[in-house]
Formats: sequence, C-alpha cells, structure tokens
Amino acid sequence: MKVLFAADGSEYTKKALAFLVTNGELIGADGEVVVLNVQPPMPPRVIALAGADAVHDYHKEEAGKVLEPIKTFMARHPLRFRSSWVVGPAAEEIIKAAHTEKAGMIVMGTHGHGVLARALLGSVAQRVVVDSDLPVLLVK
Repeated sequence: MKVLFAADGSEYTKKALAFLVTNGELIGADGEVVVLNVQPPMPPRVIALAGADAVHDYHKEEAGKVLEPIKTFMARHPLRFRSSWVVGPAAEEIIKAAHTEKAGMIVMGTHGHGVLARALLGSVAQRVVVDSDLPVLLVK
C-alpha cells in the first residue's frame, strides 16, 4: 500500500514516523511512503516585497529542515520512500496529495490538543480526518 505521511517536523511527526517504520506491515513489502511537508503560504504583500524567487527559496529551505532528517532516518529502514513539499493550506494539500498519489492511507502525528483547544484553534489533523475519504491514522 502507498501511504502519504504528513510531516511538520514536530515531536509528533517523529513519533508517527517511528510508529510507521516499526509497523511496516501496514505498508507491506511492495508499499511506499510518500513523505509530504506543507509550507504555509506567504501573504501577497510579502511575496511582492521579497520577490517570488526569494519566497520559493525560503519555503524550500524550511521544507528541507523538516525533510532532510526524515530522509536520513528512512534510509536506515527497509521501507521505500520519497519526499516532497508544497505550499498551501495544510489539510487541503495533504488530502489533495493523497489523492494525487493514489495513497491508501494518510498517516500523521497529532499534537493531542484537548477539546477546548481544538474548538478554538482547529487542528490540521482534525480537518484531515473530517474532510478525507481515505483512512487516516493519527499517532499521538
């Protein structure tokens, strides 16, 4: 099975990744992990001020800070993987990428906010669970 792994670089991402490689049977011998980092979009005025190339380079650098340690970690495990990054609203981009990749499941860490915090702040994981028609595995 192909799995889309949403990575934000937090401790929760690390826990979810450890769970995934420890339970590789979820993916199977022929499966693949697609690691995705979603960078938040910059306001148009910042893009106008800094320039599109500078903003692209910034996003690329920030995504690299998340993805490079994951690549190093994944290279030590027998799972096939590749990584990519996009810019946009996190939940929407995660679901869109899962469909584009024809993933069978989305895996991501969750910060485990309480009910009140989720109600006030929202949660990327919560939005992915609600909006996705694919199975979503959250690791806390």
